[in-house]
Amino acid sequence: MGSDLLLIAAALAAGLINAIAGGGSFFTFPALIFAGVPSIVANASSTVALFPGILASAWGYRDDFQSFDGVSLVPVFLVSTLGGAAGALLLLYTPEKTFDAIVPWLLLVATLVFALGPWLSPRLQKITYRSFRMRPATLLPAQFLIGIYAGYFGGAVGLIMLATWSLLGLTDVKAMNPKRIVIGGAMNAVAVVCFIVAGKVWWHPTLIMLAASILGGYSGARLGRKMNHGHIRVVVTVISVVITIAFFRRSL
Repeated sequence: MGSDLLLIAAALAAGLINAIAGGGSFFTFPALIFAGVPSIVANASSTVALFPGILASAWGYRDDFQSFDGVSLVPVFLVSTLGGAAGALLLLYTPEKTFDAIVPWLLLVATLVFALGPWLSPRLQKITYRSFRMRPATLLPAQFLIGIYAGYFGGAVGLIMLATWSLLGLTDVKAMNPKRIVIGGAMNAVAVVCFIVAGKVWWHPTLIMLAASILGGYSGARLGRKMNHGHIRVVVTVISVVITIAFFRRSL
């Protein structure tokens, strides 16, 4: 019962956070590990559990979605999906011990991106704006690489997308957020299929988290316009730092 309550709370928080600022896997992946799920299965199960919440968030943002200027959405979705499939397959062929050794470093990178992304992006944009503009030759390769990361691990992938897009000239966070949700859903959709087909999902904890993530995802999309994103980011950053330290200690 204690583990189930932990999974429900983690998934509810993850769905809410994913809709507002990203970083929901900081809650679900560690919760599954602490509930006794092996790391690769935990990563796959977390992706599956959060996917309906992402869809709920996308539906909540349905009136705010806008296309990219100068780049068609079809190739963006295509390369994002291909990248997600490549990352998921890479995870499935990674030995468990290797992934256990990599996880603390992936969490560290994700934590740094989550914490520093909003501060770093405007400064990098001033340097690179003239060289990197929003066009297919720059956006599509970047989206493919982001898709690989999303399928393999996915921590703070939404923030990575926002940071990348800001480097390419997009500065309106409200306009970018719905795109982040929808394209992130495309990346995760193919990864979900790969994980289910490969039998890497533990369904009992996944189903427990799934319903809570839907509620959190839709609520986050509805409340996201009113909540202070800066305060939420501070809370998630503190939690992610604690979790990253815990995983480094666990790997010793």
